Amino acid sequence: MTKTGRDRAGRASAWQRAALLGSAFGSALAVPAAPALADDLREALVGAYNTNPTLQAARANQRATDAGVAAAKAPGLPSLAGTATYTEFVKNSPVSFTAPARVLVGEVNAGVPVYSGGSVRNSVHAAETRVLAGQASLRGTESGVFSQTVAAYMDVIRDQAIVGLNRSNVQVLEVNLKATSDRFEIGDVTRTDVAQSNSRLALARGQLRQAEANLVTSRETYIQVVGKVPADLEAPPPLPGLPATPDDAVQIALANNPDLQAAQEQSKAAGFDTKAAGASRLPKLSLFATGDYYNYVNSLKFAENNQVVSVQPYTTAQAGVRATIPLFQGGLPAAQIRQAQAREGAALEQEIGVERQVIATVRAAYSSWKAANDVITMNQTAVDAAALSLEGVRAENTVGNRTILDILNAEQELLNAQVQLVTARRNAYVAGFNLLSAMGKAQAKDLGLDGGVLYDPEVNYDRVRNNIWDWAHDPAPVAQSTRTVDTPAQDATIPSQTAP
Repeated sequence: MTKTGRDRAGRASAWQRAALLGSAFGSALAVPAAPALADDLREALVGAYNTNPTLQAARANQRATDAGVAAAKAPGLPSLAGTATYTEFVKNSPVSFTAPARVLVGEVNAGVPVYSGGSVRNSVHAAETRVLAGQASLRGTESGVFSQTVAAYMDVIRDQAIVGLNRSNVQVLEVNLKATSDRFEIGDVTRTDVAQSNSRLALARGQLRQAEANLVTSRETYIQVVGKVPADLEAPPPLPGLPATPDDAVQIALANNPDLQAAQEQSKAAGFDTKAAGASRLPKLSLFATGDYYNYVNSLKFAENNQVVSVQPYTTAQAGVRATIPLFQGGLPAAQIRQAQAREGAALEQEIGVERQVIATVRAAYSSWKAANDVITMNQTAVDAAALSLEGVRAENTVGNRTILDILNAEQELLNAQVQLVTARRNAYVAGFNLLSAMGKAQAKDLGLDGGVLYDPEVNYDRVRNNIWDWAHDPAPVAQSTRTVDTPAQDATIPSQTAP
């Protein structure tokens, strides 16, 4: 990789504040080891990092991009080729006086390109720049997978809590129905009160069934992303280093967002492609050498006396300089240049498009995160007020100032407030992580994962970029991600310690 390319790749690290944010994020995820049969967020992220097929496929695609550098260098390197031909002359010309019956010809050709108009140089620069773009895209894929992991993790926690809340509500309504039925037997309430209690219990059971189905879906999604069954998930650690203002978030994102960095490198690579296309109109210079071996296998004779020629095998050799000067190619070079320029223009526009998207995503994520935190505060107030209201309605019912319907409504209001609070907590955490992801601070190096050595795409690039041996090859590919076919179908069972 060129020095200038490495400099470009390392500019983001110059932002001290962003680096401190990443360090703090890694420290926050360094929670104590989880007890047996329990998972924490770090373990989920490590599992996704090591086994997620989307991420593994992105790494394989990056290795394919790495190979493009060696392929771009090949036209500028010496070449060597050999041919062997055996010919049997079945019928010779009657006027040929030295016609052989057969001939074996061996030829060796060597070539050394000297000047190609800059085509090879610019193609190599384009390939190296695309490696940088691919590495940035790989970091973006990491962030995307981690965002999916956090969302799946929080969805399981949320839906477990909602199932617990609905089960508690069903139990309360079952007690209410029994109490109401007993009071009806003694004439304290009417049949309408019993019907209302029965109706509300049926609705609660329906809500519980839907909540259980949602929990199963969340657990299956977790298995899809992480590759394992979710055990008793612990509460996630706080997200540190979140920006104070949307402008701060945008400033960090413009320097660190991997998708934007990839788009910037792709536009630079397109510029090198344009220069490489222009080389087709320039002269090319190369050195060549050819060696030939001829053997007539004792079949070359003089026609007059049928005497065998004494020299049957012989060799020849030639060497020289070849200059190729294009004079007219039917407009092909101009068309290729226009095509490359148009693609370069498209890449420049796409870079601006990605920049716009990053800015909009960061600002929207910041707004969602702030709003979700505000909603948490409001919903906590609503839960506290609804709990107090339910207590008062039950007390007033004992003295005849409130009806059974009032109690049922107060219980439903409390349940709704509790569900909204649980949902708001999930939304706030996911929005905060998405904000960090959009800022370019939710990659493997930022999270401080300790599930083994982190995957370094530079290792493969250094291994293959100068490999010029035609017979070099890698082992046959083997899937690195884990299959989930053996995982059991999920149900809505929740740990007994999960509190509503």
